[in-house]
Amino acid sequence: MSLAQETPIRTEEPQPEPPRRNGRWSGYSHLLMARMLELKREPEVVFWVFIFPLLLALGLGIAFRNKPGNAASVSIIEGAGQGFRLGKFDLVIDANRKVGVEYLYDPARPESVLAKAEIDDALQAAAGRKDSVPTTAVPSSEPGSRYIDFLIPGLLGMNLMNSGMWGIGFALVDMRQRKLLKRFVGTPMRRGDFLLALASSRLILMIIEVGLLLLFGALFFHMRVLGSIGSIALIAAIGSLTFGGVGLLTASRAQKIESVSGLINLVMMPMWIFSGVFFSYERFPAIIHPLIKALPLTALNDALRASILEGTPITHQWPRLLIMTLWGGISFVLALKWFRWT
Repeated sequence: MSLAQETPIRTEEPQPEPPRRNGRWSGYSHLLMARMLELKREPEVVFWVFIFPLLLALGLGIAFRNKPGNAASVSIIEGAGQGFRLGKFDLVIDANRKVGVEYLYDPARPESVLAKAEIDDALQAAAGRKDSVPTTAVPSSEPGSRYIDFLIPGLLGMNLMNSGMWGIGFALVDMRQRKLLKRFVGTPMRRGDFLLALASSRLILMIIEVGLLLLFGALFFHMRVLGSIGSIALIAAIGSLTFGGVGLLTASRAQKIESVSGLINLVMMPMWIFSGVFFSYERFPAIIHPLIKALPLTALNDALRASILEGTPITHQWPRLLIMTLWGGISFVLALKWFRWT
């Protein structure tokens, strides 16, 4: 057989590889997983995110626990003004006046006002005054009406804000200082996926935060949770994403840890003061209430208290949820636009 009659060798063309089924969110899921693994290397996160709020709630709960009111500290000695200024006395009585009795008290101190009212009532009754209307005082210490019931939802909102702002802000600036962000830019990674993964990583921590603090309040202070767990979790998730977006925006341009620390404190300080964490914002002048209610932490605290203490349905909370969504969404869009990768 000649060479021309030999059967030609067939060469098969390489077949294209089947497309990988990664999906649009594959990069996001990998970035989110990487972020959660990074948190394992930061043991201080466990203390500040999980332990510190419990210690704060325990300390304030003990300080304001239900017990009989302390006896007022009253002085009728001449020259007691110095002791009053130093806080040794709640009330000073000048009984040496020829006509009547003079009280020295501080209207800004509740204990001073209460002491003045009680002493005056006792003196007037001893002088023969008779009340025209009989009254009865009924003390209330039922769960739901105590200070600790007001406090725990506020601590929960504050902790979600702190973890979102500080956790994301410090992480971003640290990556920027170590030139990690510049390396991320050189990969096929979508920039939006990276920022979204960083912000939504707080959701996993949020589940633990909310569960621990509510369980702590129920076990140690017998706090009643009237709302559904699903409603509370949804409110907390929206709040966590909101402050994740605000944290991204705050750290979008900062180059140093010192810079981002100042910016974060600047953003959070008004909310610490006005948003009703430790006391009701109703104490502020009514003219600024609309501005206070427009703050994201105020909306979060009000929504948590309404759900936890009153059992308000989630459908009735849409104005507060809308405020948080707008803050988080606008902050994320602006952060994506202005973010500095180098």
